[in-house]
Amino acid sequence: PIGEGQTISQPYTVAFQTELLNVKHGSKILEIGTGSGYQASVLVALGAQVYTIEYQRKLYEKTKEFLPRAFGYRPNFFYGDGSKGLPQHAPYDGIIVTAGAPTVPSDLIKQLKTGGVLVIPVGNNQKQKMLKITRISENKLSKKEYNHFSFVPLLGANGWEQ
Repeated sequence: PIGEGQTISQPYTVAFQTELLNVKHGSKILEIGTGSGYQASVLVALGAQVYTIEYQRKLYEKTKEFLPRAFGYRPNFFYGDGSKGLPQHAPYDGIIVTAGAPTVPSDLIKQLKTGGVLVIPVGNNQKQKMLKITRISENKLSKKEYNHFSFVPLLGANGWEQ
């Protein structure tokens, strides 16, 4: 638990999602669900240019102050509805969602570059399948499904109702 009814993902889950994202040095990555900043820190350590958005104001404020001070990590922090993505900074090489969604938000697909990857857990509010969606071209996507996981719910317009 990290406050506001949220939890940190298991290290294995952070590693698995990161591996699916295929981060390269300089990759422009959008993270949906900053939480404690753990996933964002991993992405910054890998050399990614990270944009991270948090739905819970108290977590946003706490993490935005803590990460740079404690570890020197400075992703680009945003407060708001991550289920809509962050279109003002799109397109992204990768988008990683750290909360379970009922469906894949079309707004996130639209914000991917060609060749970009979206990693998102999708299912009900108890258990989700991890999806890796790659934008092959403007109108073509590739989708792979992976094991079941259990995430806190993605809140917002394209997520679960609060």
